[in-house]
Amino acid sequence: MGLLIKKYVDEDVLLGLWNITETYEELLNSLNFDGDDIKTLNTFNNYNRKLEWLSVRRLLKELTNNEIKIIYNNDRKPFLSDLSANISISHSKAYTSIIISKTKKVGIDLEYMSHRINKISSRFINENEFVTDSLFLRKYHLYIHWCAKETLYKICDKQNINFKKNITILPFQPRVKGKLEGIVKNESINETFILKYFRLNNYIIVWCSK
Repeated sequence: MGLLIKKYVDEDVLLGLWNITETYEELLNSLNFDGDDIKTLNTFNNYNRKLEWLSVRRLLKELTNNEIKIIYNNDRKPFLSDLSANISISHSKAYTSIIISKTKKVGIDLEYMSHRINKISSRFINENEFVTDSLFLRKYHLYIHWCAKETLYKICDKQNINFKKNITILPFQPRVKGKLEGIVKNESINETFILKYFRLNNYIIVWCSK
């Protein structure tokens, strides 16, 4: 299926979503790699990890009409090698997402909603946050919180941030799509962010730009 979404979600903020239905060979043959790229690709033993890595590069090519290398710092934060834009990347099972902007900081998170979120919610939900008691909506509500916190962690450069202690998502009612506010506060950051989200089948996508 390939490209599902390519649209500007804010001024100078381009979001892309890719559905991985291609084989390894199809994705590989759609890209032009040098020796270093092939060497990196060959370090992955897991087939699905190879697909993820290739799909990120294929989606980036669709968004930029170019094949730009992605590099990472020591915290695994991605950058474009030519520094032409800020970028954030996320993938989960059959989907890959990218958000890019030339003028704004960006963050994105994509998650497949499994049942395990209930078991770990105490690790990232703090006493100032609201999660519905509705059995029908609780898992979805928790996933929005998790994705929002992951998104804020990325947009703040992954610096000294504990999901439970340093990020608070202000109370909101979960919907199919919407927006919410999050506060990041530690010794070096005290900022409020507006995030947006939507649900696609059993996936949740949250993004932010500032």
